[in-house]
Amino acid sequence: MASSSTEPSPAVARDVSFDRWLDEQHRRQRYDVRRTPLDTLPGWRFCRDTGDLVHSSGRFFSVSGLRATTGFGAEGQRPRSWTQPVIVQREVGLLGILLKEYRGEVHCLLQAKMEPGNLNGLQLSPTVQATRSNFTGVHRGRRVPYTEYFTGDRHGGRVLADSLQSEQGWWFLHKRNRNVVVMTDEDVPALDGFRWLSLRQVGELLRTDHLVNMDSRTVLSTLPRQLLAGPGGVSAPVREDDALHSFTEVLSVLADARFRYELVQEQLPLRKVLEDDTSPWQRTRDGIGRHDGRHFTVLGVSVEAEAREVARWSQPLLAPVAGLAGLLVQRVDGVPHVLLRARVEAGTLNVAEFGPTVQCSPRHLNGRGARRPEFLDTLLAPRAGRVLFDTEQSEEGGRFHHALTRNLIVELDEADEGAARDLPPDFCWVSVPQAQALLRHGNHLNVQARCLMTALTLATR
Repeated sequence: MASSSTEPSPAVARDVSFDRWLDEQHRRQRYDVRRTPLDTLPGWRFCRDTGDLVHSSGRFFSVSGLRATTGFGAEGQRPRSWTQPVIVQREVGLLGILLKEYRGEVHCLLQAKMEPGNLNGLQLSPTVQATRSNFTGVHRGRRVPYTEYFTGDRHGGRVLADSLQSEQGWWFLHKRNRNVVVMTDEDVPALDGFRWLSLRQVGELLRTDHLVNMDSRTVLSTLPRQLLAGPGGVSAPVREDDALHSFTEVLSVLADARFRYELVQEQLPLRKVLEDDTSPWQRTRDGIGRHDGRHFTVLGVSVEAEAREVARWSQPLLAPVAGLAGLLVQRVDGVPHVLLRARVEAGTLNVAEFGPTVQCSPRHLNGRGARRPEFLDTLLAPRAGRVLFDTEQSEEGGRFHHALTRNLIVELDEADEGAARDLPPDFCWVSVPQAQALLRHGNHLNVQARCLMTALTLATR
């Protein structure tokens, strides 16, 4: 790849040069994504014994079956149990963002990258976004650039954040990616397709639908507080004693949910899910889905993309119905807090994680017996509070097809300490610094909450 300027450009929020650069990337990175029936998907097959959809190499990922049983959401009734397809990917992927300070501002190196499931083709991805199979060359494609900054092969940077973070628990079984942020003082050229952007620019770009991809948003959520602090903003310095609850009390809410809501997970052959007479899931020649169209379908695509490490490949994608992830923010005695909920998802590794205030699929709320989530009406009510952020964002396009989630952040009027304590079970007001401290560790905040935290700390400053 040819290199461009060796230094990041001065920070100008959504400047004309960025728009020209992005337009140029759309023109240069030609790609074609075609729907392909799963039965004839090149390189993939349904196993005779299990019915699982697997790659011929035995690597990458598979689509298997899962039986989950939990008391979460049962409202005092017997635990719920169901079966579903699930993506099984044992490999821990690498998501890394390289930082550099230039002219007094911190910049990050992002890439305009095509993913087969992206609604709009190119989105801004991390410096490195790769599975182990990618960066170790299992696919025999081109080398993944900049990987050496995040794998210990290079000593030219300071690690600012490094944790294993979860992916979507309803669609993956125990999936985690390594999220790494490295600060360098080196003169690092931006290769073709890459661009240095200031954190201020990234915050502005987050307000554009489907531009900053999910992997970038989850890594950016782990940025140290000192890089985000602004005068009077949600990341401004706050003492631990100023929070509504102690950090131990916050952790106790999550520990209590993990104790109360047993989650039994049994990986099943996909055939058992599809051939069970009581199961709503069915397989057709084109894909796998439910007869009522709920939740998601599994479909196949064949891809041609000249700029990728491999120019041609085929794969399954999970296509979910559109979702909503909403976060309520409130200053308690002047200190900014976010309302998190400990929630259980079918494929979660450690029973429960903190999610946003509301996480749902609005389309499912009109079904028979559907219950409206707590605080949904507060989040959506006109004049309930000040809307800080409201965009439609994409989930990860390497595994999901046109997965769209409305990201909404609403700030309520300031509350006193007493009013903020009266909450349903599993909910907790967490100060922004406490949430950022939780993000230094894996499996504490789910991916929807992490993406909203990025929007809160970068796009609302």
